[in-house]
Amino acid sequence: MDPIHPLIFFVFLIGVSCRAGEARQPFACDPRDAATGGLPFCRASVPVPERVRDLIGRLTLQEKVGLLVDNAAAVPRLGIKGYAWWSEALHGVSNVGPGTKFGGDFPGATSFPQVITTAASFNASLWEDIGRVVSDEARAMYNGGMAGLTYWSPNVNIFRDPRWGRGQETPGEDPVVAGKYAASYVRGLQGTDGDRLKVAACCKHYTAYDLDNWSGVDRFHFNARVSKQEMEDTFGVPFRTCVVEGKVASVMCSYNQVNGIPTCADPKLLRNTIRGNWRLNGYIVSDCDSVGVFYDNQHYTSTPEEAAADAIKAGLDLDCGPFLRVHTEEAINRGKLNEVDINGALSNTITVQMRLGMFDGEPSAQPFGNLGPRDVCAPAHQELAVEAARQGIVLLKNRSPALPLSPRRHPTVAVIGPNSDVTVTMIGNYAGVACGYTSPLQGIGRYTRTIHQQGCADVACAGDQLFGPAIDAARQADTTVLLMGLDQSIEAEFKDRAGLLLPGRQQELVSKVAMASKGPTILVLMSGGPVDVTFAKNDPRISAILWVGYPGQAGGTAIADVLFGTHNPGGKLPMTWYPQDYLSKVPMTTMGMRSNPSGSYPGRTYRFYKGPVVYSFGHGLSYTSFVHTIADAPTVVQVPIHGHHGSKNTSSGTAIRVTHAKCNRLSVSVHVDVHNAGSKDGTHTLLVFSAPPAGHWGPHKQLVAFEKVHVVAGAQQRVLVNIHVCKYLSVVDRSGIRRIPMGEHNLHIGDVRHSLSLQVATLGVIRS
Repeated sequence: MDPIHPLIFFVFLIGVSCRAGEARQPFACDPRDAATGGLPFCRASVPVPERVRDLIGRLTLQEKVGLLVDNAAAVPRLGIKGYAWWSEALHGVSNVGPGTKFGGDFPGATSFPQVITTAASFNASLWEDIGRVVSDEARAMYNGGMAGLTYWSPNVNIFRDPRWGRGQETPGEDPVVAGKYAASYVRGLQGTDGDRLKVAACCKHYTAYDLDNWSGVDRFHFNARVSKQEMEDTFGVPFRTCVVEGKVASVMCSYNQVNGIPTCADPKLLRNTIRGNWRLNGYIVSDCDSVGVFYDNQHYTSTPEEAAADAIKAGLDLDCGPFLRVHTEEAINRGKLNEVDINGALSNTITVQMRLGMFDGEPSAQPFGNLGPRDVCAPAHQELAVEAARQGIVLLKNRSPALPLSPRRHPTVAVIGPNSDVTVTMIGNYAGVACGYTSPLQGIGRYTRTIHQQGCADVACAGDQLFGPAIDAARQADTTVLLMGLDQSIEAEFKDRAGLLLPGRQQELVSKVAMASKGPTILVLMSGGPVDVTFAKNDPRISAILWVGYPGQAGGTAIADVLFGTHNPGGKLPMTWYPQDYLSKVPMTTMGMRSNPSGSYPGRTYRFYKGPVVYSFGHGLSYTSFVHTIADAPTVVQVPIHGHHGSKNTSSGTAIRVTHAKCNRLSVSVHVDVHNAGSKDGTHTLLVFSAPPAGHWGPHKQLVAFEKVHVVAGAQQRVLVNIHVCKYLSVVDRSGIRRIPMGEHNLHIGDVRHSLSLQVATLGVIRS
């Protein structure tokens, strides 16, 4: 989103009524207020739709317009206070956005690893646990008058291009993983108490948004040209899962256009798809100032009143920014919009506020009303931040093996690099104020004596002035740990990367230090996006490589625990690491995922790209070795279809529409034995891929399931994997229709392959 709009921030500051740490007064329906406390919309026993209708019926047009924006105006005559809708909780309660602030009893909040890091854990229960902790802290801060209850997180855009500066905020490049992450994190944030919301989450940025500023093209002017096939197969998947399975309370439309129409003005995307097909129970919000953007920057409409009308009629309920407050009433006066359209938008936003309990009177008397300062930065929360970082670290290379280190064999460690003693760098973007930090240097220092040299003044590493002391440190120490990589000066919102190599002279420093090091050299990479470290992968003097993402407030503890073997790494890469020359073949503006050999276009992500990689999606080593055996799995699966439907002939056989199959409970159960053949206990990330029958529609392979299993050394665990046939064994044709190909599907689990034949159970009249 944009930096905070100055008008929004100013109005918010002068309107704040609660001092730092002071208990929040009721948002509305104060039972002590005789004039308003007994109004029908204040009665919690009345069904929410009736309460919403009653409230909207009491509002004037001017009052309604004042509620269409994120800095919603107060309605004093009805006892309703102003409300700042914009809060963020990407990986912890954040102070990005005016709805949340730190101070007084709430000096900070638990800052978990950046999303790309926790995505590498492939652990859905961890994602939900993090959401649960974040919402505990958010509710506590709300009760203390320091936060709102509407959080515009998570970001579930596909990490389509390795240059994207915001890829760090996402769960990676795979649509199934992104959808699973979305549903899990949203459940953690919102709770599972029926229609009652703990906080209201928001999946963003809908849709095909994955370019900020590249080669003269920015997100405010970009028109993403997306085929129906790619929309259904890739870009829409995580949002659909977020709404349908995660039951998210909000979706945010993006800045860009899709096929010539701004997403926040497209009724096909908003009203028809999100609310119609997916049945969103909640509100749709614009990215900040994006309604103004499609008028001022994209010149999509000729007047601001038309822009306001187009957005609301398309299905937008709330504007982050002042545009709708300024122009909506005049849009009605000019006949561009009806008041009933505004009523519909307000019905969606107020319903969410009702579900949050904001019209139920005193917060302390409501569920979660007992949460307070002691529940923020609680010891258990901070320990979960450490565990999340441990689970997200990926071991890319381990020659000999050099890791884990031993304090006895390595009593002195040279700790070198621009990210060796960082703190704020570890929490990435959209973070708040952390409870406290453990830097990598501090973490390693808990295990052994350290010799610290920065080597580069910062990650830009423009000069070699600090190389000499770093090289001397490596000559003295028993082992060398280089902490290199990126930070927000290289990849960030509105800052897409120019290349994939280590910045500046970092590579030169790494190579010179490795050449001088008395003991093994370990390279630790801190970054959100992939880095082309082919030189280090191929250099025998660099014994091991770890990728730690942006590991959060306790990143140094987790890094050291992995280096010294207290934790056995089990993370897997959630995105492909491409070589630098990939960029010359793939403009960021090209949205197609599938390769086009005739046009020398290599395709994107592991699903469609066949070229060379530095490290592949799903790559990640362990300090032990795991062996897979398929203990039980069917070889033939009958796919029942509704009697009046049949299959479509294709160049590669037959395929049936998912909507024609009887999908309920149509799943494949695969029992996998995982044997720990090594000498160390470990948690294994089991990734199950499927390669569909050969044809022009499907990916080379597709992740269809993932599970975590802890196996002690020498033991074996059986894992049950359920694969929903219609969801995960289907492909999307060129018309955007999801179909199940009949014939041989090959499951890949590590080095094990299993062939599965899908057959039509009932054939009727052929209809495509």
